[in-house]
Amino acid sequence: MITQKMKYALKALMVLADEREAEGRALRIEEIARRSGAPKRFLEHILLEIRNAGIISSIRGRSGGYVLDKDPATVPIHELLRLIDGPMAPLPCLSRRHYARCDDCTDEETCRIRRVFAEVFWSYLVLIESLTLADLTRSPGAAAQVFAA
Repeated sequence: MITQKMKYALKALMVLADEREAEGRALRIEEIARRSGAPKRFLEHILLEIRNAGIISSIRGRSGGYVLDKDPATVPIHELLRLIDGPMAPLPCLSRRHYARCDDCTDEETCRIRRVFAEVFWSYLVLIESLTLADLTRSPGAAAQVFAA
């Protein structure tokens, strides 16, 4: 399950991707909040994280705001998930980047819980790693329609 914070991040990025395709101008945070339906106070923190990751940039000044720096087809959803929500694995022993042995595990090789969840998780990874921001913005007005609460 993705968090509400991740949903807000995706909504904001879809707005920025739509704007990049339309006029390409920078959008103020108030405009992103209005178009995405995400609260401004949450967006400030979320957009800062995304900016620090190099996906968007902020422009100062009268016509400033946020712009999507990358082609939406090159922004992988799984990287956004990890950036905003942290590790995706259902068990710490399955995490690629944050591996940790389970405290109560005596043998990972014979752990039936690990084996079952590994199959499900790897199937999920194959799907999620194929998605990009462009997949969320394919239909007109996607930013307003996708992830409706």
